[in-house]
Amino acid sequence: TNMFAYEALSALGLSRNKEAATFITLDGVMQFVDSWSDRRLELPFNTDGLVIKVNDRAMFAKMGIVGKQPRAAVAYKYAAEQATTIVKDIVISIGRTGAATPVAVFDPVVVAGTTVQHASLHNADEIARLDIRIGDTAVIYKAGDIIPKLESIVMELRPKTAQPFDFPAALAHQYPELAFFRPEGEVVYRVEGATGPLLLAKSVEHFASKSALDIDTLGEKNVAALVDSGLVKDLADIYRVAKSQLLVLDRFADISAGKLIDAIANKKAPLLERFLYGLGIRHTGTQTAIDLVNAFGSIEAIRAATIDELRAVSGIGEIVAESIAAWFADPDNETLLGKFTDLGVVPIFEKKTGKFAQQNFVVTGTLDSLSRDEVADMIRALGGTFQSAVAKDTTYLIAGGKVGASKLKKAEAYGTTILNEAAFKKLLED
Repeated sequence: TNMFAYEALSALGLSRNKEAATFITLDGVMQFVDSWSDRRLELPFNTDGLVIKVNDRAMFAKMGIVGKQPRAAVAYKYAAEQATTIVKDIVISIGRTGAATPVAVFDPVVVAGTTVQHASLHNADEIARLDIRIGDTAVIYKAGDIIPKLESIVMELRPKTAQPFDFPAALAHQYPELAFFRPEGEVVYRVEGATGPLLLAKSVEHFASKSALDIDTLGEKNVAALVDSGLVKDLADIYRVAKSQLLVLDRFADISAGKLIDAIANKKAPLLERFLYGLGIRHTGTQTAIDLVNAFGSIEAIRAATIDELRAVSGIGEIVAESIAAWFADPDNETLLGKFTDLGVVPIFEKKTGKFAQQNFVVTGTLDSLSRDEVADMIRALGGTFQSAVAKDTTYLIAGGKVGASKLKKAEAYGTTILNEAAFKKLLED
């Protein structure tokens, strides 16, 4: 039976859920399901449901599979905990790629154990679909008991003065210095030309961030000072800034100016994948940058690659490939890369080899002694790939406290090896 197999695995030292139980009637199963509706909130990890399986392994196999799903197993999802609150405002956030994302701001409310007071509304179409208005009473829940979501509006409680949300007007009011457009076939409004001080500042912050060049003294306020003063007009300009120019600004004294200049100068030979990620190419995250660098070895080779050649890289699909090709085809970006070279910025390519080569890792939950970034750096340093989600090619899932139930379920379905923090550390040492 499946239960015997679980007990055998437990006897071998593998961890399993000790709350699993068997029943001979459907009523018994449903009573067990109902009993865990509230008890699950006391578990040391998050879960939004449980799995019901046929215990007899022969019968389990005989029932077969539909698509990728076994007929003899079903996931039962509990209704997400909900709460109501008042929508106080809808603000629009501009990302470094120029995408305008609306966010609902509401009175603080406790949902699934934590206090939340804002939730992404994704785009103008979602606002229109839900007909969300400032002053409305909204129903809030957490998707997967993690991400705050606005599910619906209580129309009966809508104030008579509530007005439909005008997205273009809100953009013009919040960002009068920017022009926006909505690309054909897309639901997201974007900044026209992706230029201007606001986007430039966000781009420089991204370029200097920990996952990119890691220039720790070039934070939000220092970036704002450089951009507002006109000293920095593109990413490469940070390498032009002189100490004497900083001392003219109110924000800098002799020591702080010297530290910033030294920090920037020390990043003239960044790792190629960090430099590539720092450029802010749409759809190119840290792992995609690593995959591109390992596949092509240089900025020049990536720039010369065709869309088909880019798509041939594992993990890169058509949309990502087109985005990368479009970025390198832009004359302004070609000029920017040339400017980096003229200023002595020479990214370094280090082919990632090691014990984790050809192995893919995912982390779920919170680890006791390591941050997610630290784990990612360890894996990549040994030639492994750090993935954001469990897939068929995931080798290991590292599970900490408050693990994501969906990742565990996928890992079990794909036969992915699941490690706790201690097992991962042992793997590093072996």
